[in-house]
Amino acid sequence: MKLSLSILSIAASASAFAPSLTAHTRHVATSLSMVNPLDITTGRAQLDHDVINRFNALPYPADKVLAEYVWVDAKGECRSKTRTLPVKRAASVETLPRWNFDGSSTGQAPGDDSEVILRPCRVFKDPFRPRTDGVDNILVMCDTYTPAGEPLPTNTRAIAAKAFEGHESEEIWFGLEQEFTLFNLDQRTPLGWPKGGVPSRPQGPYYCSVGPENSFGRAVTDAHYRACLYAGIEVSGTNGEVMPGQQEYQVGPCVGIDAGDQLYMSRYILQRVCEEFQVYCTLHPKPIVEGDWNGAGMHTNVSTKSMREPGGIEVIKKAIYKLAAKHQEHIAVYGEGNELRLTGKHETASIDQFSFGVANRGASVRIGRDTESEGMGYFEDRRPSSNADPYLVTGKIMATIMEDIDVPEVKALDRAEA
Repeated sequence: MKLSLSILSIAASASAFAPSLTAHTRHVATSLSMVNPLDITTGRAQLDHDVINRFNALPYPADKVLAEYVWVDAKGECRSKTRTLPVKRAASVETLPRWNFDGSSTGQAPGDDSEVILRPCRVFKDPFRPRTDGVDNILVMCDTYTPAGEPLPTNTRAIAAKAFEGHESEEIWFGLEQEFTLFNLDQRTPLGWPKGGVPSRPQGPYYCSVGPENSFGRAVTDAHYRACLYAGIEVSGTNGEVMPGQQEYQVGPCVGIDAGDQLYMSRYILQRVCEEFQVYCTLHPKPIVEGDWNGAGMHTNVSTKSMREPGGIEVIKKAIYKLAAKHQEHIAVYGEGNELRLTGKHETASIDQFSFGVANRGASVRIGRDTESEGMGYFEDRRPSSNADPYLVTGKIMATIMEDIDVPEVKALDRAEA
């Protein structure tokens, strides 16, 4: 929309330097002057879908594929660009070519040496460019390198890969619960909130809710759910969250570094879906700081092979003790603005003190009731914020629980302390 306004502005200023208009060009100019700029209207696509569909109906060449290369920029947000490839080159990650981009425009390289190399890591089907000829256009998750082959400082996937290396036999599973908040395009008013005000009812009726007075953004989350499944992402569920306008979906279980690949691609797809619906999506952990409203997290469920076997509860506890010993190291990579969310209120533990408990959502780490009763299963790290980097989170957890160190035991919270 900004681009459209800029073009119209340039056209207007350029007319002052144009030659005298003929009668024909005067008519064209008059017609153009009647075109209104695109409105910023929440919840409504800005272009005529009859026009869009006319071009979408054009068939793709049978021997070519559109590949959307996706990467993470210096702020931890997704960028992408498209290239055309022969079908054979898009058959697998191994056959996909590397590419490059201008890193000076994404905060990842200086202007005098701006080329950054994109290395394909994971391939997904493209839900935004479906085909019916038996060939798939693709989304390509990439990480970033210098031309000399060194990972960029912002390449957190490379950091995580080192943490997972050598521990393949552990078959570590991650399940990531991604919370987010949908706003109107003013970026100030969450969906379901009155403009300039707050809901008339406190939080409570909105969690997993139904009804137009409770649920806001279901069409967005359902579209995202279906697009992710089409792409091949292991989305295991979705639900409305505690604050009106807040939503959640879950990715996993995924093995090792694939959890980060899938979560980041799901975030990319979420932003693309929000383009279509003309709503603003934020991953900020505390988008509303005034009032009695929950923040947003990325609760991370963890299970190694030994945790899933009989007696695994003791392996889980030992892992939790290690997490306790490195609490501040984990907080440092668990997302920006997390201090606004981890206050000890609204189903969180204090950012300053580690705790764990059974079925306790006020603890830093939670052991589920089923895991306790069965003596094996998984644990949930509730500290990561909604904007946390999934590569850093999963890699840091892996590095900590695999470390061969002696740490003191931590007493579990009882129900009175919940």
